[in-house]
Amino acid sequence: MAAPDVRKSLLEGGGLSLDRMPMLSIIFDRLATACADNLKHLAVSPIFYSLSSVETEAFGDLLEPYEANAVAGIFYSPQWDSHILVGLDRDFVFTMVEVLLGADGSEPPVEDARNFSSIELRIAQMTLEQVGKALESAFALVSETTLKLERTETRMDFAIIGRRSNKAVAAKFLLQALNRGGEMFLIIPQSVLNPMRQSLSKVLTGESTVRDPRWERQIAAEVKKTEVTLRAVLEERTLTLGEIADLRIGQVLPLDATPKSRVKLEGKDQPLFWCEVGQANGAYVLRIDEVINQEKEFMDAVLAR
Repeated sequence: MAAPDVRKSLLEGGGLSLDRMPMLSIIFDRLATACADNLKHLAVSPIFYSLSSVETEAFGDLLEPYEANAVAGIFYSPQWDSHILVGLDRDFVFTMVEVLLGADGSEPPVEDARNFSSIELRIAQMTLEQVGKALESAFALVSETTLKLERTETRMDFAIIGRRSNKAVAAKFLLQALNRGGEMFLIIPQSVLNPMRQSLSKVLTGESTVRDPRWERQIAAEVKKTEVTLRAVLEERTLTLGEIADLRIGQVLPLDATPKSRVKLEGKDQPLFWCEVGQANGAYVLRIDEVINQEKEFMDAVLAR
């Protein structure tokens, strides 16, 4: 039987030292940048997203200030076989709702301690799902992982993912928009970071930023030659599996679309333009009417749930 590694046991028993894990701050900075980039495509007003602090403390102590004042998302990583927690405080959720619904900041911020509405909880959940994807990308520097949002909680007593006395690292991020803001917090148990301690202790150097203009021109020219298949969608319908199984050759499917209905032009399942359909020289043609507004499509999907 091999002798136990006394040095390793002492390090793990003494808790995590943030000074010994410089890569952790880089990962959190990348997470803040990715979250800000995602929000820029959904909001008209300027949004600022920044890392404000990183600390280590007992799990229960980290959650206590947010009791009845936040929405917490519990994520599970099969690669780590563990859970992590991402929370959005009340001000963060209210600010996000105003930004996505097109507010200009003229109305006073919501300050009453009421329960979250269904729309606020839906927007919080969609925000948490985006944060999970950004966190996967940020941690790819040291560990490949997938994060699945298992559930959301508004009571921190139900958001416990381990013993309250267990040590964890908490990163806090500040959201600023419309002359107000809020806080997002990320809590990672020490047991998750311990196996990555060696990777987190090394700072990865970036690659050379010197660019070759000839290579850039060649890449740009080849990219423009890439063939992309476009698809014009006149109408989409939802059918049950039973209805599809009952379809027969020669059966007529009625559509709500008319000759004046706009057609959605898609590429690689991504909506691009709204078009008007017409005829020219005996063939159908499309005239591009407007670019599809991704923000409006996003909010329509949220409100339709």
